[in-house]
Amino acid sequence: MLDIRRLHMLKTVAARGSIAAAAQSLALSPGAVSQQLSALRHDVGVDLLRPDGRTVALTEAGQVLLEHAERIIAAVGEAECAVAAVKGTVGATATLAALPSTVAAIVAPALTALGSHHPQLTVTCLVTDQAQLRELTLGAVDVVLGQRYHHLPDATPRGVEVSALLDDPLLVVTAAGQADERPVALRELATHTLAVPPPTTECGQAILQACHHAGFALAPRYITADIAAQLTLARTGLATALIPRTAIDPTAPGIRTAPIEGQPITRLLFAASRHTQTANPTTTAVVAALRTAARQGLGR
Repeated sequence: MLDIRRLHMLKTVAARGSIAAAAQSLALSPGAVSQQLSALRHDVGVDLLRPDGRTVALTEAGQVLLEHAERIIAAVGEAECAVAAVKGTVGATATLAALPSTVAAIVAPALTALGSHHPQLTVTCLVTDQAQLRELTLGAVDVVLGQRYHHLPDATPRGVEVSALLDDPLLVVTAAGQADERPVALRELATHTLAVPPPTTECGQAILQACHHAGFALAPRYITADIAAQLTLARTGLATALIPRTAIDPTAPGIRTAPIEGQPITRLLFAASRHTQTANPTTTAVVAALRTAARQGLGR
């Protein structure tokens, strides 16, 4: 009989591209992963992986087995959710992946509420802006607080259920006293010294495309994904920043914010979990807490 843990390792290696990367994500040694995959190869009697430069790739047999493994892993997940639903109680652990820009306004209030309503639940929070939905599909996290910019394509993977939380516009941030609070047309920023995220990030790409549609090429002087650094540059008058509303403390001194007029840049914040036929009480509780915190955060 095939071991589901070994099937999960095969899926992880296929997604990560190497045994070392898979081992790191699974908190195991590369030797332990190699040993389990060797045992899986012995179980099926055929090679499942082949060298591919500095990485590994699935053989034809490995690809066939992976397709079945994904269905098996999903079925086990369904079974776990069904049993949890019968118990009707929130579990003891959950893992949440969240964007750094959502921690203050949404994540912290949500975790505080969960601690009050479900004291037995320990939520491990992974704060990252990298590939959260992939971590969800691999089972590395249970819930993702993610984003999608409205004018960029939807890249939600198959098997992921998304619950919209709120629309979060980018605001123009300058030093207090440098500008008024009237809406700013995006084309006006063509003459500003800008601080923006790298174009490799979702926010950076959204800003780049929006400026292009507004008729000018983005040429920022400061490039950083660190929102605290962007706010410092704006506060000191060195740059104008474009920052999501939820990432800005409305009581922070020394800055002024204004909405973008005409062509706003807006991201949808969402809570995502793996799709199951039966709702899991634990992930349902985490998503509900995020939704409540997001709704309350609108009044900041």
